[in-house]
Amino acid sequence: MFNSLSDRLTATFKNLRGKGRLTEADVDATVREIRRALLDADVAVAVVRDFTGRVRERALGAEVSGALNPSQQIVKIVNEELVEILGGETRRIRLAKTGPTIIMLAGLQGAGKTTLAGKLSKWLKGQGHSPLLVACDLQRPNAVTQLQVVGKRAGVPVFAPHPGATSELEHPAGDPVAVARAGVEEARQKLHDVVIVDTAGRLGVDAEMMEQARQIRKAIVPNEVLFVIDAMIGQDAVNTAMAFDEGVNFTGVVLSKLDGDARGGAALSVASVTGKPVMFASTGEGVDDFELFHPDRMASRILDMGDVLTLIEQAEKNWDKDEAARMAKKFADQEDFTLDDFLAQMQQIRNMGSMKKMLMMMPGAQNIRQQLEQFDEREIDRVEAIVRSMTPHERVAPKIINGSRRARIARGSGVHVSEVNGLLERFAQAQKMMKKMAQSGGMPGMPGMPGMGGGGARKNAKNAPKKKARSGNPAKAAQELRDAEAKRAGAAKALPTGAAFGQQGGDFDPSQLNLPKGFDKFLGK
Repeated sequence: MFNSLSDRLTATFKNLRGKGRLTEADVDATVREIRRALLDADVAVAVVRDFTGRVRERALGAEVSGALNPSQQIVKIVNEELVEILGGETRRIRLAKTGPTIIMLAGLQGAGKTTLAGKLSKWLKGQGHSPLLVACDLQRPNAVTQLQVVGKRAGVPVFAPHPGATSELEHPAGDPVAVARAGVEEARQKLHDVVIVDTAGRLGVDAEMMEQARQIRKAIVPNEVLFVIDAMIGQDAVNTAMAFDEGVNFTGVVLSKLDGDARGGAALSVASVTGKPVMFASTGEGVDDFELFHPDRMASRILDMGDVLTLIEQAEKNWDKDEAARMAKKFADQEDFTLDDFLAQMQQIRNMGSMKKMLMMMPGAQNIRQQLEQFDEREIDRVEAIVRSMTPHERVAPKIINGSRRARIARGSGVHVSEVNGLLERFAQAQKMMKKMAQSGGMPGMPGMPGMGGGGARKNAKNAPKKKARSGNPAKAAQELRDAEAKRAGAAKALPTGAAFGQQGGDFDPSQLNLPKGFDKFLGK
């Protein structure tokens, strides 16, 4: 999502680099390119006009003319304005003070309401709530059955007293308003603290659908009415959103299919036009592909500045702390990094979700997007198959793996011998890197990936090299100290990326890199 817009904006800002002073012509040219990029992304014309007007006004003001780096100041202005039109601040669900929190979903047919109901329930369950799904879409064929399937995947119960229509020709049985009312009562009796009501949609906005939605809202008095909109809908997003806002007065927006290939103008238009915040986003087909919408993080993604905070949250949620502690102890004890450890680290990373999605959250990812799109997620599966085809002794002592063993491992894992050779070569490099990191007090973890925990003190102190006695001559002692510092600096440069985190055996201080708040937790500190 937003790939085209991100590419256009990044290219526009590159033209400003190296300029110590921006003229009015430079600003006008930049604003013109931003306008074209937004229009090509299907952002509503009124939103584009207001956005570019504010950017131009601020760009010609004192905050840019007096800045040391005007081009960076322009990027800062665009980022702030993007955050503003995306809603400003992160908006969370308002929970009811007494009784269950009632959430009503509304939107057109095909927007993904039913699937999103399951994702939202799974997300709420992960937050410690006990949700109940209520099937009020009795119009669309097999909508009730679909909700039951989605609810089962999410591990959330579904209240469905009526089966609904099973074909286009069948007249739906049951009253959706009565089902919604009974669903809320069911939640009260069975002590569910959240009720999610899935309502019917149509292929287009019509009076019958709106009247039914209004009646359901009046009957259950929901705490939140979430308007579910397809992020790929384009320019029509604004008209649809305005119609639903007038009909049911929704309190928040949920963007579905945000992982699609569309230009994403809906996300930049709806919040600005309706004044209602975007609260959630569906980012894939899986029941876990769902996230809270953060306007500031989305703006950073659009401008190719990454989304490290979301990456941190995913790592904290999915990283096995016991495994991290085991690896930290292993490195503190100066034990060898084995293929079993390598496999465990790979599995930890896979638990965090799609590698492609994670890498796209890194700053500057748009520059290598083509390579990332070609990345095969099954590569981790192949690596796991190769390692699992080895004997326990081979995993601990890979040096014994000769030609015949490599051929056997290749046959057992269904790959070519060259792939086994490549893995063993990469592992040998990783093993050397991990040994250097452990000796220097660095952090253990997957090579090239975020590690967990610190290196700790070296326990095998008796094996450590003895310090050379310093000369009694002050001038000579000072020269020896300078030589030692230079030697250490040269060694640090020679280490692989990330090894310098533990220079001189000390702990890594994330604040030295000016990283986002919370990154120290991601590194296990």
